[in-house]
Amino acid sequence: MDIVLKIKEELNVEKWQVEAAIKLIDEGNTIPFISRYRKEVTGSLNDEQLRNLDERLKYLRGLEERREQVLASIEEQGKMTDELRAKIVAAETMVAIEDLYLPYRPKRKTRASVAREKGLEGLSDIILAQETNRTLEEEAESFVDAEKGVETVGDAIQGAMDIIAEDVSDNADYRTYIREATMEHGLLTSKAKDEKAESVYEMYYGYEEPISKVLGHRILALNRGEAEKFLVVKIEAPEEQILRFLETKLIKNENPATTDVLKEIAQDAYERLIAPAIERDIRNELTEKAEDGAITVFGKNLTQLLMAPPIVGKTVLGWDPAFRTGCKLAIVDATGKVLDTKVIYPTAPQNKVEEAKAELKKLIDKYDVDLISVGNGTASRESEQVIVELIKELSKPVQYVIVNEAGASVYSASKLATEEFPQFDVGQRSAASIARRLQDPLAELVKIDPKSIGVGQYQHDMNQKKLGETLEGVVEDCVNKVGVDLNTASAPLLQYISGISKVIAKNIVDYREENGKFKNRGELLNVPKLGPKAYEQCAGFLRIADGDNPLDATSVHPESYDATLKLMDKLGITFDDVRAAQKNAAKAVLEKPAARAEKPAPKKKPKQVVIRNTNTAMGAALAAALAGSDLAVVDDAASSSGNHGGKGSNGGNAGAKGNGAELGSAQSAGGSIAGASAVSLSHKITENEKKKLSEELGIGEITLTDILSELEKPSRDPRENMPAPILRSDVLDMKDLKPGMVLKGTVRNVIDFGCFVDIGVHQDGLVHISHITDRYIKHPLEAVSVGDIVDVQVLDVEVDKKRISLTMKIGDPARVAAEAEAKRAARGAAEAARSAERKAREEEAKAAKKAARAASPVKRTMTKSASSAAKTATGAAKTAASSSASATKSTAVTTTASASKPASSTATATAGGAAPAKKFKKKGIVIFKGNAND
Repeated sequence: MDIVLKIKEELNVEKWQVEAAIKLIDEGNTIPFISRYRKEVTGSLNDEQLRNLDERLKYLRGLEERREQVLASIEEQGKMTDELRAKIVAAETMVAIEDLYLPYRPKRKTRASVAREKGLEGLSDIILAQETNRTLEEEAESFVDAEKGVETVGDAIQGAMDIIAEDVSDNADYRTYIREATMEHGLLTSKAKDEKAESVYEMYYGYEEPISKVLGHRILALNRGEAEKFLVVKIEAPEEQILRFLETKLIKNENPATTDVLKEIAQDAYERLIAPAIERDIRNELTEKAEDGAITVFGKNLTQLLMAPPIVGKTVLGWDPAFRTGCKLAIVDATGKVLDTKVIYPTAPQNKVEEAKAELKKLIDKYDVDLISVGNGTASRESEQVIVELIKELSKPVQYVIVNEAGASVYSASKLATEEFPQFDVGQRSAASIARRLQDPLAELVKIDPKSIGVGQYQHDMNQKKLGETLEGVVEDCVNKVGVDLNTASAPLLQYISGISKVIAKNIVDYREENGKFKNRGELLNVPKLGPKAYEQCAGFLRIADGDNPLDATSVHPESYDATLKLMDKLGITFDDVRAAQKNAAKAVLEKPAARAEKPAPKKKPKQVVIRNTNTAMGAALAAALAGSDLAVVDDAASSSGNHGGKGSNGGNAGAKGNGAELGSAQSAGGSIAGASAVSLSHKITENEKKKLSEELGIGEITLTDILSELEKPSRDPRENMPAPILRSDVLDMKDLKPGMVLKGTVRNVIDFGCFVDIGVHQDGLVHISHITDRYIKHPLEAVSVGDIVDVQVLDVEVDKKRISLTMKIGDPARVAAEAEAKRAARGAAEAARSAERKAREEEAKAAKKAARAASPVKRTMTKSASSAAKTATGAAKTAASSSASATKSTAVTTTASASKPASSTATATAGGAAPAKKFKKKGIVIFKGNAND
């Protein structure tokens, strides 16, 4: 197999890109380094493409290694043929290779191997030849040998049949056909181990679905239900089709002596040997695909969570809620330093609300707290009520954010937390972590095992090694995209940087503590065990603010410093310009709104005159002419550049010289060197000029573009453009929710069948995939991501079951409310019907029990009458239930028909993330039907 061509086809990239990437990986370069600093070599393959390539490369190399082992083993046995070799060489999967190797693999003792030892292979050959004129019993007589353990003719025939059955089972072509037929035409079924047992898997108590259509989350739900002993999961294969296939392969001549025996052999081979193995293989394959899909979703969700924008320059009060042990507080300043800790008892059983509020007011005044970060765990609801009351009583504006505290308890009890906060208990450490998660999610979440961050589905049920490796890669990519401050980064954060191991990360921190702050990137080479290769891999991702060289604070790699200095000279940009831009960028971040307010107050906008570019002579003249008027003059180009940079301060012209004067070096609002033009440097240079420049500087055009972008806006943080968290100052209760209400929420988790949205009521609502968008999507990730701020409408609320159904397709509130009312009525009628049916069954059981006790014929007759009456009551209950349901359905239809749009189905969350599907009862089996979005 040509591995390069195989990967090229799978990833849909060029052959030279695959070859280049493989070479770089084999040379020991990391994925983040290749993705960022070797774009010319790979044709700009991104980190996701490179990780997929690396994963396939490892698999295919493992496949080739196994192929060589199998070929060598068969050669040693002297059983290799040209046809077999060709099949093994052509096999593209591990399963195909193992199927071909099956007849030659050393086996434990089997019925067939015992029969061969008894010399019955000759009889099996006679049966397969199908040419005998004698009966099979007559043929078998010559194989009876008491010394060998063949006591009777029956023993001989059975042994020969076992040999043929094993040969049939070992035939790779037969297995391939049976596997494909089962995958294409088979059913995945499940039933309850105990029909009376109540569980979240009740929707799977009578379930069947074509294997080819089963969605990944259902596979994982069935696996969990089976593991928890609620379900019995089976594969129903097209057995008649398979047996006919085997019979046609075995029976070549219609011989009365052998035909029936060969049919029996085909059935035995399939039922005893092939079917269990194929079922195992298919279940494993389905599980592997489902896990791969779930791991991919987990990775994308984790990326969004890690790349959430930091809230800088704010003092945060971290609040770890609890009941009996009290709520732990930690005040953390803008740098992440813990200033103070306290324990308050506003929740049950103490309920010291006033004392708690008094303590909170003191802390907020003393440390000038800006935000309160509350964990979403136990007692979070009660804590939020106290915070809302407190905010109303404060003289200064304070808002709060509910933070996902998943993994905080794991971190607080870890060795790392003990080393970081030796003087604090686990609750205080957890409170500090909750505060820091708001300030810089990435820096704090890297301290926690990614598997403990709850943004996946069924993550505890899947291959933990593969999950761990994938999530480690996700964290590594995120950390390197952002970069870290070499003088403040913790060891857990540093160890995710390209080329840095845990040992080197610790050595960097130790070196920093012994020698003070790093002044330049070159000092890294003084760190023990950090050699030239590690330096090459890590240097570009480590930033030094206020160091000897302003380029050390950018993502420009030291290997490109010479070219960058020449470029700066050509553009008339000085180090002072770079430093000024960095300061402006930092100021812009500090002045940027911390997060999205829950209900921003509308501002009245003055009339504006938009001037394309005030840097031009015409633009400057227009601006001067309008300076004394009531009209607001807006520099269109400058405002474009400031979209993501906050308020920033405008600096003066920093002295652009020579040919670079046109490009400008004035400081823009966003901390840009490009000046008020706000057009990126790379776009102001034509393609021909860029090509010429790259040749003069001895670097590639892609690298040149990256350097220009970095000079335009040094120290940019890719997280700036991500949605900020919603800050709240009031609280809703689930009981306050009404169908038709429109709310703003944050996407907390994305799974295969929808997404969960936090709307501030301590119970995330489910938006089913069919309610995310009007366009067709195969997966929710095509439309939403974790952290997205979305508008949702309440479809239905079931307070007792803690279920909230939402939609992102906002409709008429009155219609939505009417539909919800109709559905509630239908649910009530259905429940009443079920209750009546249960009661009738109980009465029938009582009557039957009475009958069993009756001794005389008279009593038995009377009991029969009672039993008959009970059955009549059951029938009446069913009829009443049916009538009630029909009436309700009629009401729902009438309500819907009167509305402007048809009612949409309500989405509800079930069994650990298993989505409900449409059910059709047929002979006691629930058949799931629907499209790919069900």
